[in-house]
Amino acid sequence: MPLYEIETDSHIMIGWAESKEGAEAIAKEHYPEDQIIRITKRPRDIWVISKRLLGIKEPAEPCDTARDCLARARGDKLHAIRLYMMDTGVDLHEAQRAIETNMSLGW
Repeated sequence: MPLYEIETDSHIMIGWAESKEGAEAIAKEHYPEDQIIRITKRPRDIWVISKRLLGIKEPAEPCDTARDCLARARGDKLHAIRLYMMDTGVDLHEAQRAIETNMSLGW
């Protein structure tokens, strides 16, 4: 099944779909309020993010709490940071670091 990159006005999603129409349906199912800007079929069956280009030098482990906050916030970074602060009691800087790190790891 092909891998598609779906860009909306608020998100960039990567997912498998049978067709471009199927990729559009997935985006609309998960983010119905977003406007689709672009759908591109990826030339390979994997998505790669360079940690070096993102400035990640130390090994980073995915954080289940941060990923849960991102899911509850539907990808809204600022809302996810607030949720993370409420759930864990950390300060703004630590919450921002946790959320952004998990976003870069592909939550």
